[in-house]
Amino acid sequence: GAAMAEARPLRLLALHGYRQSARRLRQRTGALRKALRGRAELLAIDAPHRLPAGAEDDPAGDDPPRGWWFSGPGTFEAGEAAAAPAGLEESLSAVAAALAEHGPFDGLLGFSQGAALAAMVCALRARGDPRFPVAFAVLVAAFASRAPAHGHFYREPIALPTLHVVGDTDAVIAAALSRELAQCFVEPVVLSHPGGHFIPAASAQKKAYLEFLERFCPGQGQ
Repeated sequence: GAAMAEARPLRLLALHGYRQSARRLRQRTGALRKALRGRAELLAIDAPHRLPAGAEDDPAGDDPPRGWWFSGPGTFEAGEAAAAPAGLEESLSAVAAALAEHGPFDGLLGFSQGAALAAMVCALRARGDPRFPVAFAVLVAAFASRAPAHGHFYREPIALPTLHVVGDTDAVIAAALSRELAQCFVEPVVLSHPGGHFIPAASAQKKAYLEFLERFCPGQGQ
């Protein structure tokens, strides 16, 4: 009927990893976007902070590499309990601005540091922060920030539906860190894959993404 004609794909705001960019994330999610075609579409945004020269992980890349926050001056280590983390507020504002300007969005998809940021956004959303009208998140290679200043994000169980994608052989963000973050959520769905630090999109993962996304209708998060 008319309702079916109105159906649109779910829209996910995509947050790249540290030292990446929106363009780099688009390049690296071709298989995922194909797997989700018709069901969900991704719009990637750039993190607001450019990294200092020399932090580039891909010399062939023509984008300046970017990050969502720093654990030290111009650097980031996921395992570091940073005494003075910098830049997070600007990144939360950038996500809020993207949701407002390019919305409506239904959910978030984050990779690595972008997934850690998405988890923080979930915590704020679950507390009723009106800047973040999203219904769910897909968190790939995520972790909880070790900075004491960020501890408040994880103090109470985060009541927003999440899919946590964990690479058993991830050498950048250890699987244990992603599993530990998942325990901060209410009823998290955890999807393990045998690979490393990337967004998997083989048939087993495609099935799990689609099963998770089936729980949501466009417009639910508003």
